[in-house]
Amino acid sequence: MRQIQRQLLVLGASLAALGVSASSPSSRQEMRDSLVADHHIMVIGGEDRETLKRDSIRSMIENFYYDQFKNYQDPAAPYFLFMSHDANMAMGVGGVVRMRAYYDPGNSMPGAAFTPYNVPMGDTPLNRNHFGTTPSGTSLFLRVLGRNTKVGSYQLYIQAKFNGYEGRDFKLSKAYATLNDWTVGYATSTFSDGSAIAPTVDANGSTMSMDFSALLVRWMHTFKKSGITVAASVETPQQAIQTDENVASRSNTFPNLAAMVQYEWASEQHVRLSAITRVLPYRDLVNGTNHSPMGFGLQLSAVGNPVAPLTLYAIGNIGRSYSNVGGDFLMGQYDLVENLDAPGRLRTVPSWSYFLGASYHFSHKLMASVTFGQARNMTSAPREADGYKYGLYGAANVFYYFTPRISVGAEANFGRRQNFDGNHAWARRIGAMCQFSF
Repeated sequence: MRQIQRQLLVLGASLAALGVSASSPSSRQEMRDSLVADHHIMVIGGEDRETLKRDSIRSMIENFYYDQFKNYQDPAAPYFLFMSHDANMAMGVGGVVRMRAYYDPGNSMPGAAFTPYNVPMGDTPLNRNHFGTTPSGTSLFLRVLGRNTKVGSYQLYIQAKFNGYEGRDFKLSKAYATLNDWTVGYATSTFSDGSAIAPTVDANGSTMSMDFSALLVRWMHTFKKSGITVAASVETPQQAIQTDENVASRSNTFPNLAAMVQYEWASEQHVRLSAITRVLPYRDLVNGTNHSPMGFGLQLSAVGNPVAPLTLYAIGNIGRSYSNVGGDFLMGQYDLVENLDAPGRLRTVPSWSYFLGASYHFSHKLMASVTFGQARNMTSAPREADGYKYGLYGAANVFYYFTPRISVGAEANFGRRQNFDGNHAWARRIGAMCQFSF
């Protein structure tokens, strides 16, 4: 408990440091402004662009960037935009071509994502000094934005990534529709806060970052004068439990419920409190009974600019059987685990995690970033010796933008996995990335 208190104090101090003067734009905002200006607009109907209201055009383009759940690795707004002659509807088709190369000196990981859960135990000739490449993260998307005097504002969004089998299969990433305050479809979970995640070259990002998608129905409203945003959603559940001859998984009968409240004091600077609840049904085959234990998670996250070139990021979360919705624990079956004292019964899994990050813009073309985090499985009941107890993750990188849409990056990663029996192993990685957005 004392260790958790110390970690929460560290997180609290970091969140307090995010207090910022909103009077001057940050270098991060200047970088985004350079992207906003880098567009080619084609007006449908033959009208000349100069006849349109410039404020309307700017407002519509800004909407391509406005997303409460946007992650740094999400693609930028498209270069080519089709706009109606009255500037009330716009459509963009864009994407990003992203290539990564990586080298693991010594103990190497299986796969392109640097994940502490996957750190091999023991340095053997089979997992030593590995070089690999991947196009995963390359994506295409289509976004339609519109305004109508009768129905209000609406949006359609479809995104797919080449991150399926061997990082090359085309896989649906998001598909949703938004009408005013309502969103329906496959979208980022309300429990997520992708903008509070520090930039990384590695596709996985910090351990337990909790940035994931779900099929959902969400209501979200922003009170513009106060800077407060509230949201609540009903989300389709998925579960992963440890089953054997004593236990069987049951069908989900109740959705996940998620909610968040956020205060934004300047553009892309906020503090957010999120929560999620989950019902995890299973059957005790020994006693012939059904059980539905409850899981829950709380998350506090923030991003801000204490001074214009510097951006600070912080996320902390805690709960029981919430960790398997994202992050490292997603690699295993950690929604419910075996109760060794009572065959046929399962236990919820208490856990917590945090990570802190910072990025510094030397200019609108050059940026460096660091991040560190850890996740812990706090189960006190008897567990298998090789079970995942905790993982550490660290990264330091630099990005250079030749143009607003062409960039390269290099990164050094380190990670550690420790099991319940005290056995542990470290892994290191050097990675590089080049990408082109269109």
